[in-house]
Amino acid sequence: MAECSILNLASCLPEKFFEFIKGIINAPFAPLLDLVQKLLSEPVNIEIFQSLWVLIVYILSIFYGLLMLWAGFNFITSSYDVSKREYAKAWLKDVIIMIVLVQASYFFYQATLEISASLTSGVLSLIDPDFFLLTASSLSSLGLELAFGIVYLSVLILTVTLLAIRYFLVAVGLVIFPIGIFFNFIPFLKQYGKLIINSLMVIVFLPFFQGLILLIISKMLEVTTFDNYKILVMITAFLLINLLMIFLLIFSIVKSALAVMSSDVGKVATVVAGKVPTPSPKNPQTKLGDFTR
Repeated sequence: MAECSILNLASCLPEKFFEFIKGIINAPFAPLLDLVQKLLSEPVNIEIFQSLWVLIVYILSIFYGLLMLWAGFNFITSSYDVSKREYAKAWLKDVIIMIVLVQASYFFYQATLEISASLTSGVLSLIDPDFFLLTASSLSSLGLELAFGIVYLSVLILTVTLLAIRYFLVAVGLVIFPIGIFFNFIPFLKQYGKLIINSLMVIVFLPFFQGLILLIISKMLEVTTFDNYKILVMITAFLLINLLMIFLLIFSIVKSALAVMSSDVGKVATVVAGKVPTPSPKNPQTKLGDFTR
């Protein structure tokens, strides 16, 4: 925009006033949008939980010797059984791989977060920064933005809340990740290990898919049909990424419940619960006369 001077004062003042009004309108949204971008694109700071990770790895290391002793015991006692010896060798190999992965889980998890953040940043860089702001390009769009401004603000607050929850879950995932690796190599806990690892990977790479949704919907504004309905398009975009996050959280909960029920531990618990007799009253009243006494 050209600088205001005496020669263009008549056209410059309305433009400056319009820019001032747009700045006031976008003032409540700017900090929320900045926070959304940071929560989506920046790597999660997991250093604050490093001490807890060290504690968990130390606790898991107590079981390393027991597992190796069990593998050696199986190998010795099955010297004449080829299949059992192969099983003991495979078990020992899995224990060694598990030890290496658990000890290096911090670096694996950190590298995964860096990859996710890089992918998300690359996707978000393709989105026009003005897409998230109210531009009031026409009188009709200005009316819609004023009418749906509160709705847009509420959706942004919900988005920030969900992204903050995701940030916390990813940070805490550093502590749970080595447990998932440990469980993944224990036969009767394998389902739990897969559940933990899969859930964490879904949460870690969730911003990448959310960024794709924002990129795809931002391209819709290039269609003239949606030009005057920008605020509705933005509300739809953030609602979709919120619904995606909620759906994945519910899906993880349901999947975890099904995994627990289908695991060996869950089957044993179900069988035991089914065989527990239901206590009956000591003096059951089975006759009509018993009720009239």
